[in-house]
Amino acid sequence: MGTSKPQGGLVQRSVWGSLDLSIYLDAPAVVRAIAPNEPVILNRPQAAGRAARFFATNFPGKSLYAVKANPSADLLAVLWDNGITHFDTASIAEVRLVREALGSDPTLCFMHPVKPVAAIHEAYHIHGVRTFSLDSHEELTKIVEATRGRDGEPAADLSLCVRLRVSSEYSELSLASKFGVDLVDAAPLLQATRQVADCLGICFHVGSQAMTPFAYVQALERVRAAIVQAAVTVDIIDVGGGFPSIYPGMEPAPMEDYFAVIHRAAESLPVSYSSELWCEPGRALSAEYNSMIVQVEKRRGTELFINEGAYGALYDAAHVDWRFPVKCLEAGRGEAMEEFSFYGPTCDDADFMEGPFRLPADIQPGDYIEIGMLGAYGAAMRTRFNGFGTGIDIDVRDEPMSSHYNGTRRDPRQSDNVVSLR
Repeated sequence: MGTSKPQGGLVQRSVWGSLDLSIYLDAPAVVRAIAPNEPVILNRPQAAGRAARFFATNFPGKSLYAVKANPSADLLAVLWDNGITHFDTASIAEVRLVREALGSDPTLCFMHPVKPVAAIHEAYHIHGVRTFSLDSHEELTKIVEATRGRDGEPAADLSLCVRLRVSSEYSELSLASKFGVDLVDAAPLLQATRQVADCLGICFHVGSQAMTPFAYVQALERVRAAIVQAAVTVDIIDVGGGFPSIYPGMEPAPMEDYFAVIHRAAESLPVSYSSELWCEPGRALSAEYNSMIVQVEKRRGTELFINEGAYGALYDAAHVDWRFPVKCLEAGRGEAMEEFSFYGPTCDDADFMEGPFRLPADIQPGDYIEIGMLGAYGAAMRTRFNGFGTGIDIDVRDEPMSSHYNGTRRDPRQSDNVVSLR
């Protein structure tokens, strides 16, 4: 194994056998070095580590990384190394993945409210999972039966979180329809769960990309009503995910505001004196980890045909009109900007991303584009449809296109207006 001095944007180059482990300064350095003809995923472990430290240090409770947002084993290791010790898994495959990547030390929580019996059994008996979520009496029965010991006795060490349905009206993507027990039906389920749980929790999800901290206040008021109606002792309050990242047209409040509001609202709940506060960030921990280099293959007016699309990392751009930050990597392009839409590489008309994506008006076929903030539900969504979806991952050392955590973002509550007091 050897290293070489930095040249042409290359920070470090290590070779182990035939594996080239290169770390570049930024996307332009990657383009200069390898001129890729397939999409390249850029990893920023330093950004993910910073986000992990921020949550581990500042959230007033435990932070569970929602593995579904980005199940990269490398990312899991970065988060673990920077203080994230609990992981929210949604399938037995994710349980196995985290155990394989990180070993037996992390605490795994199986937070999908509807699980196969075999998955519950394996998670509990083989992988040491003790925390499960549910939103029905049927699921409670499945968990109790699947976790029984060899002697037939029910498990005495379960932490069971009843998922309550709450509003997603303040979030960009709703998660209010599929899961969660309605408030009017919550009391009997909470009482039944209390009878078999060592620790009883209430969890909820306000939806993805919650644009105001008030979303959590509203949800926690519903939690309060559920506790009062059920008259049970609650040991865990899990506010779920929804913590937002920064995208074009979406400028949420500082993350500290979310934490402060949640802490105040949770402190006033009628819960056990030793109760714990949990959250399940996915996007907020992973969005800044990835960007992607794509190449323009054709231009048709304001439509650009690129080599990544709706069946790949740009799923959200196609299906929920998500706008990602973009920049042209080609030197010499003009300053005039224009709004473009993208077509992906497959044969489907549905492989279309309306945008708009602002790029130089004179962008041409062969030019490279970096698409930012793809760490959450981007790289994880890639398929091999039509034979596309291949490419390599490369580490880079520059900053993500936007960040909650590096101290550079402007507080959107501040104004440029100056009022004289004289």
